[in-house]
Amino acid sequence: MNDLSEKFKYWNPYVGGALLGVVLFLSFFITSHGLGASGGVNRVAVAVQDMVVPEHVDKSPYLAKLAGGDIDPLRHWLVLEIVGVMLGGFFSGLLRGRVRLQTYHGPQITPRTRWAFAFAGGILMGYGARLARGCTSGQALSGGAVLSVGSWAFMFAVFAGGYGLAWFVRRLWQPGT
Repeated sequence: MNDLSEKFKYWNPYVGGALLGVVLFLSFFITSHGLGASGGVNRVAVAVQDMVVPEHVDKSPYLAKLAGGDIDPLRHWLVLEIVGVMLGGFFSGLLRGRVRLQTYHGPQITPRTRWAFAFAGGILMGYGARLARGCTSGQALSGGAVLSVGSWAFMFAVFAGGYGLAWFVRRLWQPGT
């Protein structure tokens, strides 16, 4: 049982990639837009803000465009997309027997620290996605599919940054270093 795909019951990456390509094509064909998650997450965040501090949302031009007056930010296909991604991921894991509460971490890091790094990284990625006006899925998948030079440059920068940062955090995943 040394084969990782059997041990962890992953889907075949070629089948997954082909299906993702079909979904991306259908997204462009049906909605005239590519895939992306940050827009949907942003709309959920604006909906929460509109419930808590509606006067702030109405006074901010950017937020008011998404949820000002009678506009419901949750009535957008991107919100349905992120719900579908979460449900699809859950059912995919359920079908492969991988749904369980656990935290993967290296021997040099505690689960609590792993969660702290995950949340910090998520916050930085979310901020970066809004600053860049698109997330990695929107930039890499949708922008890359239409051969956008900026999207390709973005992906090279993401991979370079990932490899550069890996040198600093690799020791947390290796025993006895």
